[in-house]
Amino acid sequence: MAAVPSPSSEDLARYLEQQGMLTKPWLLMQLRLSKLREEKDSMTPEDYLQRVQDAHTDLMRLGAFWKGKERQVFGAGGGQPA
Repeated sequence: MAAVPSPSSEDLARYLEQQGMLTKPWLLMQLRLSKLREEKDSMTPEDYLQRVQDAHTDLMRLGAFWKGKERQVFGAGGGQPA
């Protein structure tokens, strides 16, 4: 089975904007990683590694974003699987 190509960061940004999803931090992280993937070949390995590490640090901080918002984001079930 062939791999499905990822959308470009420009296409992803346009889609997120059209859907009104530019305020969702987890989607902004996906956009950031998409852009980073596209820029990889124009960066030194050290710069690329630093930016990946920075993105990882920010991604780990997103965990705090969810605290107390589970019901609001996932509904009355509190995000518990059925």
